[in-house]
Amino acid sequence: MLDETLLGLLACPQDKGELLLIDDAVLYNPRLRRAYPIEDGIPVLLIDEARDVTDAEHAEWAARDR
Repeated sequence: MLDETLLGLLACPQDKGELLLIDDAVLYNPRLRRAYPIEDGIPVLLIDEARDVTDAEHAEWAARDR
């Protein structure tokens, strides 16, 4: 699990915006609809490692943030 302080310091490497923690598995950028993996508790914030999320994932994850 990522520490709240660390999470507050992390930013998307592409647009420098806030990231949402989803199930301790990904950091999600809802503006770009990109998900960055967390591997063995370590965020992998490399643009080339991010993936586009599906419309269903975006809807589910965006609803959690409300």
